[in-house]
Amino acid sequence: MQRSSVDSIPADHKLHGRARFVEPGVLQVDRADPADPANRSLARVNARSIVIATGSSPFVPPMFDGVRDRLVVNDDVFAWETLPPTVAVFGAGVIGLELGQALSRLGVRVAVFGRSNTIGPLTDPVVKASALAAFREEMPVFPEATVRSVRRVDEGVEVTYVDLQGVTKVETFEYALVAAGRRANLGSIGLEHAGVKLDARGMPVFDRTTLQCEGTPVFIAGDANDDVPLLHEAADEGKIAGENAARYPTVKAGLRRSLLAITFTEPQLAIAGATQASLPPDVVIGEIAFADQGRSRVMLQNRGIGHVYADRATGRFLGAELVGPRVEHIGHLLAWAHQQRLTVDDMLAMPFYHPVVEEGLRTALRDAASKIQKHRNA
Repeated sequence: MQRSSVDSIPADHKLHGRARFVEPGVLQVDRADPADPANRSLARVNARSIVIATGSSPFVPPMFDGVRDRLVVNDDVFAWETLPPTVAVFGAGVIGLELGQALSRLGVRVAVFGRSNTIGPLTDPVVKASALAAFREEMPVFPEATVRSVRRVDEGVEVTYVDLQGVTKVETFEYALVAAGRRANLGSIGLEHAGVKLDARGMPVFDRTTLQCEGTPVFIAGDANDDVPLLHEAADEGKIAGENAARYPTVKAGLRRSLLAITFTEPQLAIAGATQASLPPDVVIGEIAFADQGRSRVMLQNRGIGHVYADRATGRFLGAELVGPRVEHIGHLLAWAHQQRLTVDDMLAMPFYHPVVEEGLRTALRDAASKIQKHRNA
């Protein structure tokens, strides 16, 4: 919801303040007098239903406590009026890669330190390797870095890490940009008093089709539920949670769209439908190598690989992971195909213009179709 939408709500229909659960269905709001902010009062609210939509905040691991005066998160970068000469980026997820590459292209010496072999949202090892090779042409990226220490020195932030050859190195950067993910803003709302069931991570257990926290009149939407932290998904969730809270105790499943995730690097990364890691190992994989794709070569942007996944028996398209030029557009086509439950043959019956990057998608689909046919003939 935009700030202007909140401002338009009549004053007698809203409370400004910090709310927390004090018991199931009951909130306590610590509020300030708009005319005198120092004058505070507590309001008790009994609610028939409640929506938690508290968002998320950047997560900063404790290892960075000693460099707080030289630490920035993604929001801080956009407030810089001048660029520092060097930045160490911690996190090789979507935000770390996007900002790391942008800073590198603006002339900043950047090194990206990841963990768990993360490269954006990708799970397919072949696609990840292609993406990593492309990014390493511009800046050092360590997707599974062993960082020994991060400490404050006169020149900025000293990072001790083990490189790819197993050699311990020490480098100094002016700033540490921490892009180690985000955490739901749930710590101060008294969740333990809400009557909701929590999982092993302390997150509410909820139904992602209704957003209802199991067996309660509490609904949770957006980044607060740590499900799919994407803007278009948050908009859908807000609608589902709001409508179900308004009609409670009648609760209905809402539309959850096929997964579509895009990383705005160059080359771009995209996931549509299911990731490889979420699929069984015996799916059919169709491949396109953009290095030899016509339009990509003409644009001199011919880096990357795309994989499409299909059911071996039925030919139904299951998902895709891609790194390549303008795959934001291919990702949309694939997400639509996935939501429509199309087969590979259905997709190949669609028009493909020449010369466009999308022709690479037809190459991958033809590869998958030939493997499906081979399985049927076996």
